[in-house]
Amino acid sequence: MDLPADLKYTASHEWIRSEADGTLTIGITDHAQEALGDLVFIELPAVGRKVKAGEVCAVVESVKAASDIYAPVSGEVSATNEQVVASPEMVNADAYGNWLYKLRPDDIAELASLLDAAAYAAVVAEE
Repeated sequence: MDLPADLKYTASHEWIRSEADGTLTIGITDHAQEALGDLVFIELPAVGRKVKAGEVCAVVESVKAASDIYAPVSGEVSATNEQVVASPEMVNADAYGNWLYKLRPDDIAELASLLDAAAYAAVVAEE
């Protein structure tokens, strides 16, 4: 299982990268895309939308199932990746290279509640 050590993770299979400008880039993990199978549809939140930590803010659908994507922290959506909306299979090809949306966090301290790669690997091992 591919787990970049520089990312944070959630138990619901989102990855989070902190950017130099203070925003967070969010996608789904390699484990998640593998479990879902071939992605056929992605719905992303609107830019400017305010989300709370744990709130459903996006949906990915595969040939097998639909899966909710949760906000890892509270904040405002600052960008969406329209390329993955047009070509969902990009996420299957490279889950960590193809992000879903960017978030401007309300409180950077919320990042402390996210998992590191080792803790996320333990979550996946328990499934």
